[in-house]
Amino acid sequence: MTEISTDDTDKGLRTARPPARFAPIREWVLDHAGHLSTVRRELLAAVTAEDAGPQSKLDGIPERMILVASELATNALVHGLPPTRITLSTDGTDYLLDVADHDVDTPPALATSPREPGAGGFGLQIARRLSQEVAWYTEGDAKHVWAIFPAQR
Repeated sequence: MTEISTDDTDKGLRTARPPARFAPIREWVLDHAGHLSTVRRELLAAVTAEDAGPQSKLDGIPERMILVASELATNALVHGLPPTRITLSTDGTDYLLDVADHDVDTPPALATSPREPGAGGFGLQIARRLSQEVAWYTEGDAKHVWAIFPAQR
């Protein structure tokens, strides 16, 4: 069984491409934050659909994925360049969320403590805590931040 990451250090986000074993099953393109509610609803439906891939013992994984997708997409919309693209993939065992924007010159920045209450900036820390693995890379004119979620907890 794969462990969920609990690393909350302030180290930078690792640069790496996701494993090649994943195949896309759904994609969304966002131009503004108003699209996020549709993405959350459709992501839940995609992960819990009978033919979507891993089903056994999801145990909160869809909710974790929705939160991380929202955080990463919001980061891309606020700090990146449009359009923002979210891709959901599976290898039949795990899920991969990939969120891309078009600001290749600005790497993802992990928030550090202390911060003022309500200042925000902890989306990547949330992603690190709720997913199995998080990293980023650039390809062509796109910057990708991705996270892997196990099908079983």
